[in-house]
Amino acid sequence: MRNTLLLVLLTLFVSPAFAQTLTLSGKVTDDAGKPIPFASVYIKNTTKGTSANSEGGYNLNLPKGRYEVLFKAVGYKQESKSVNLEADTKLDVSLKGEQYQLNEVSVRSGGEDPAYDIIRKAIKKRKTYLNEVNAYSCEVYIKGLQRLLAAPKKFLGFDVQKFALQNGLDSNRRGIIYLSESQSKFNFMKPDKVHEEMISSKVSGSNRAFSFNRASDIQVNFYENMQNWEGISNRPVISPIADNALSFYKYKLIGATIENGETINKIQVSPRNENNPCFNGYIYILEDTWRLQSLSLYITKKANINFVDTLRVDEQYVPINNKIWMPASMKFEFNGGFMGFKFAGYFVSLYKDYDINPQLDKSQFKETLRISKGINKMDSIYWQQQRPIPLTDEEKTDYKKKEVLAAKRESKQYLDSIDNENNKVNVTRLILRGYRHRNRFKHEYFTTNSLLSAVQYNTVEGLSLNYGGVFSKLIDSLNNRRFAVYGNVRYGFSNKLFNAYGGLNIPVGEATTLNLSGGSTITDLNEREPMSPFVNSLYSLLNRQNFEKLYQKQFASALLNTRIYGGWKASASAEWANRKWLDNTADYSLFQPKGHEFTSNNPLVPDADVPLFENNQSFKISLHTTYDFSNSYETYPTGRRYLPSKYPTLGIGFTKAIKNVFGSDADYNLITADITNSDISMGYYGKFSFWVGAGKFFNTKNIYYTDLHHFAGNQILAYKPGIDKFLLLNYYSYSTGDKYLEGHIEHNFSGLFTNIVPLLRKLKLQEIIDVNYLSTPTLKNYTELGFGFQTNFGLRVMYGTSFNNDVVKADHALRVGLSF
Repeated sequence: MRNTLLLVLLTLFVSPAFAQTLTLSGKVTDDAGKPIPFASVYIKNTTKGTSANSEGGYNLNLPKGRYEVLFKAVGYKQESKSVNLEADTKLDVSLKGEQYQLNEVSVRSGGEDPAYDIIRKAIKKRKTYLNEVNAYSCEVYIKGLQRLLAAPKKFLGFDVQKFALQNGLDSNRRGIIYLSESQSKFNFMKPDKVHEEMISSKVSGSNRAFSFNRASDIQVNFYENMQNWEGISNRPVISPIADNALSFYKYKLIGATIENGETINKIQVSPRNENNPCFNGYIYILEDTWRLQSLSLYITKKANINFVDTLRVDEQYVPINNKIWMPASMKFEFNGGFMGFKFAGYFVSLYKDYDINPQLDKSQFKETLRISKGINKMDSIYWQQQRPIPLTDEEKTDYKKKEVLAAKRESKQYLDSIDNENNKVNVTRLILRGYRHRNRFKHEYFTTNSLLSAVQYNTVEGLSLNYGGVFSKLIDSLNNRRFAVYGNVRYGFSNKLFNAYGGLNIPVGEATTLNLSGGSTITDLNEREPMSPFVNSLYSLLNRQNFEKLYQKQFASALLNTRIYGGWKASASAEWANRKWLDNTADYSLFQPKGHEFTSNNPLVPDADVPLFENNQSFKISLHTTYDFSNSYETYPTGRRYLPSKYPTLGIGFTKAIKNVFGSDADYNLITADITNSDISMGYYGKFSFWVGAGKFFNTKNIYYTDLHHFAGNQILAYKPGIDKFLLLNYYSYSTGDKYLEGHIEHNFSGLFTNIVPLLRKLKLQEIIDVNYLSTPTLKNYTELGFGFQTNFGLRVMYGTSFNNDVVKADHALRVGLSF
C-alpha cells in the first residue's frame, strides 16, 4: 500500500514536469525561400539552443514559457522572435542577407585596408582569449554524415557494385555510407587536458558499433597560432589571427553591422601564396573587444591538403557571461575524389550547458575518453527527445533501411554464411595472402602464411620452405584478450635440414601475456634481422649476393609481458638455446653479374667457410622495462587503450647468461639504456624524432657471436626505414661484445621547401634529413648523413654518406624504402 502511494505521488509530481516539455520547430530559409543549412537557433542570453539540419529544419525542446529566440547564420542578419510556448509550436523564419556597411573613413582613407588595423588588434588580444578560461565543462552533440557520390563498378578486382547493394546504396553506387550521432560530456583543463564521456551513440547500419564522433577530434581553437590537422595537411594550418598571420594572409574589410548592440566587422581573408597552408573565407571580429564572433573558412587542395579537395570550417561563438565567449557550434564540411570515387560529408557539433568554473581534478584526465557498454542501445524514443538537429527524410530512411540490414548482418545465420563463403580455399589467395578461416560468431580465427612468402632461397639451405600458421580465439571480450597457438615448419632442400617450432600466447589477467615457445629454427646471426628473407632471396637469385647469414637454433623460452601501471611496461624472459653454425650448401643463381660472387656464411671471413663459432649452448634471463611519462588512456567496452605519449620513452634492459645451467657455455652480463621520442612538432617547420642508446657488457667470461649486441644496418638499395636504423652500416661486421654508444636523429620538414617548387608540390613530397651515429671500441665515431624525400604513401628515397675516424674516403649510396 505504501509503495502504491509513493508511485501515485511520483506520477502526480513527475509526469506534469515531463508533460510541460514542448517542441518549437520549423524551417529557416533565406529571403528567396531556400533553406539555410545548419542555421543556429538559440534562446537569448543562454547557451540553450540547436542547429537546423541540412535542409534548414530545426527542433528545440523547451519547458512551457515565454522566450526570446534568436535565429542566426554566418552571412545573414540575425532575427529575434518572441515566443509564448503553451503547446508544440511551429515557427518558420526567413533570414535576410546581412548588409555590411563601410564607414566613410574606411572608404576614403586609401592606402592600407582598414582590415589590417582590426587584425593587428585581434592578434594583440589573441593570447588573452586563448588563456582566459582555465577549465570548462559542457555537453556536446555531434552528427556525422558521409555520402558516396560516384564509384566504379569494380576496383582492383573488388566488386564495388555488390558491396554497395549489400550496404544500402542505390544501383548507381550512391548514397549515405556513414551516418552517426553521439552525445558527450566534455571537460577541458589548460593547457591541453581533455576528458570526454560519450553518453549515447547511434550508428546507422550497426546495432553494435560505437560512433567515431569525438568532441576532442573536432576541437578547434583559432586563437592557437596553428591547427595541427595530422593526415589532412602535412603542415600545420596557420590561423588568420596567428602572431605571424600578416606574413601569410591578405585582408579586406567588407564592412560592419550591429547585432545585439555589438558592432561586428566582416573581414575577408586570403593567402598571400595560395600554396601555403592557409585559409580563404571570412572572419567576424567584434569591435572594441577584438574577439572572434564567428568564422567561415575553407582550404583547398591548392594548399596541398590530403584526401579531400576542399575542407570548410564554420564556427559560431556565444557569450557565456559579460566577458567570456565560447563556441556554440562547429561544422566541418568536405568533398573529394580518388580514382573514380567521389564523396562528400560533414561533421557538425553543438555545445551547451557550459560551466567555466567546474570542479575538476587533474587525476580524472588520465582517462581522455570513456565509452561505456550499452550507450549504443538507446531506442528511437530517446533520440527523438534528445536529438537537437532533426533528421532529414533521407536520414530517416537510411536509419530504417540499415536497421534491417544490421539485424540481418549480426545474426548467426548471416555470419556463418559469410564465413563459409570467405573460408573457401582459393588458389590465388593461398599463393598471395595465405589461407584465412574465421568463425566470427565464436570469435575464432586461423591464418597461414602465403605460399609466396614461404618459398625462400639462401646459400645455406638452398631452396627452402618456411611455412607457419596461427589459431586465435577471443576469450575475454571485456578486455579484448586473445589466446593463440602458433607453429612453423621449415625444410632446406639443399642441406636436408628439417626444423619446426611452436608456441602459445596466454592472457594472464587484464594486462599480462605469457608466451611459451620451443623447437628448432634457422635464424639470422643478427637478431635485429635487418634484411627480410624475401629480399635476400631476390638478391641471391638475381644478383648473386647472399647478404643474409644464418645459423640453427634449438630452443625453449618463456616470455612474460605486462603493463605495471599506465605508461610503465616491463618484460621478463628466460631462454635455453643450442646454437649451431652452418656452412653454405648451395651455389645457384639465375644470373652471374660481373664481380659478384657468393660469400661464406661467416661474415667476418667472407672468402672461406670457416666456422664463426663452435657449437654451444646458452641459458640467459632478460629483464626490460620502459616508461613514457604518460598514463593517458581511453576506455572502451572492450577495455583500455593506452595512448602514445608526447614525452620521451626511457628504456632499461639487463641480460645475464648463466654458465652450467642446462649445459650453458655462455657467461656474461649486459646492461642497456635508451631514450626516444618521435614526431615532436616543430610547428610550421615540421617534426623531429630521435633515438639514443648505450650498452655495456661486464663480467664477460665466455661469449659467442650470437650473444653480441647487433645493429640495424643496411647494405642494399631497398630498406625498411626506422628511427633506430642505419642507411649504410654493414649488417654483421661491427656487432660488439664490449660497449657502444648509438644515436639517430631525423627531421621531417613536411614540405616546407618542396612546396615552393610547382612540380614537387604536386607530388606532396616531405623533405627528410637523417643523422646516424655509432661508436664502439673497434668503430670510432661512425657517422651517416642522409637526405631525401618521402611521399604521403610512405615511399622514401634517401641519399646517404658515411665516414668515421679510420676512413678517409666516405661511402655514398642511394636507398629506397617504405615507411608505414
